[in-house]
Amino acid sequence: MWNPFSTKESRAVATSDPYLGEFLGARWQARADIEKASGHAVAHRCIQLIAEQLSSVPLKVYRREADGGRVAASDHALYSVLQDSFSPFLTAFEGREWMLVSALMYGNAYARIERNGRSQIAALHPLKSPSVTVERLSSGRLRYKVAKDNGGTEVFTQDEILHVRYRTGDGVLGLSPIQIASAAFGLALAQQDTAGAAAENSFRPAGALVFPEKLGGTGKDDAIKKFKERFVGQLKANEVMVLDGGAKFETFQFNSKDSEFLDSRKLSNLDVCRVWGVPPSAVGITDDATYSNIGEESRALVNRVLAPWAKRFESVYNATLLSPEARKTHYIEHDLSGLLRGDLATRYEAYRVGREAGFLSVDEIRGFENMSKVEGGDTYMRPLNMAPLGVTQNAQASEATQ
Repeated sequence: MWNPFSTKESRAVATSDPYLGEFLGARWQARADIEKASGHAVAHRCIQLIAEQLSSVPLKVYRREADGGRVAASDHALYSVLQDSFSPFLTAFEGREWMLVSALMYGNAYARIERNGRSQIAALHPLKSPSVTVERLSSGRLRYKVAKDNGGTEVFTQDEILHVRYRTGDGVLGLSPIQIASAAFGLALAQQDTAGAAAENSFRPAGALVFPEKLGGTGKDDAIKKFKERFVGQLKANEVMVLDGGAKFETFQFNSKDSEFLDSRKLSNLDVCRVWGVPPSAVGITDDATYSNIGEESRALVNRVLAPWAKRFESVYNATLLSPEARKTHYIEHDLSGLLRGDLATRYEAYRVGREAGFLSVDEIRGFENMSKVEGGDTYMRPLNMAPLGVTQNAQASEATQ
């Protein structure tokens, strides 16, 4: 019996596969192709900014000293690989940039380790992330299969591959930041496509062709086709429109300003920045930027973004490129101090404090500024108004005269 109060229940299709969901009738789900999403202007700048900044700072092999200090181990075989030449075909900057971009885009960065006859690392050959398949063997170790351009496949063991992961859920593969935030990227790309479609007709809204009588057969399709050919397009935006047969053209009263389209695109750009934690001013979004907060955001970029990424790569480099015995005396580390130096006046004020406090010498200060040493520059100053706790200045002066 028909029940006027009954309602037909409608359920959404539950699936994690967006293509399957679309086929089964699920509502639109935002998804973003990694290659296309990385071509978004803000996303590209975020990726390139992190990669270029970290690739430009020194990445050195250090040797621990007995007194607790450290020195650059320039005689180590790995030192020149990380500082000068990643491989015979890539400089150290290019190789490190490749690895960082792969991790920032795909969540995984791979490089084949090449060793010489003495088992020393002679080169690192970065691999295309989409071409690598990772398997966990029954022994718990990993096996890497690399698809060649000619259709073949190379197989490598865990010891032959340098593998840097972004956030991982299984300890085998990292997750792509773009795929994690696919909804944000899907919206940003959809708005970008919409803006491009609007720009094709000089941002003029579409309208309706109104005829006084009903069109039969293919008359409607022919009229629309001829109208588009004559008047639709950026180069035809200012042409004179002449319609006959009683036809009228009525535009829809709807534009980008009414829908706050531009503001929504700005919010999407900020969402893209949030994916990698990059301050907006660092990628050219300067709507709320001032002279003071840009400096703070620059320091925040180093502390909140570059430092964690540097530590992620350092931990993998140390664990993979150095043997357990070598890690007792050596380690690999980025030098981020250059990114936090500040302007000239700020640096010189800090040097003055260090010199007057007695923990910096002239040679050390000149070294920070890439200047050569001077005669007598290795001496340290001792402030006259400072003494060990419990010792008066008179007692200190009498001890100095004895």
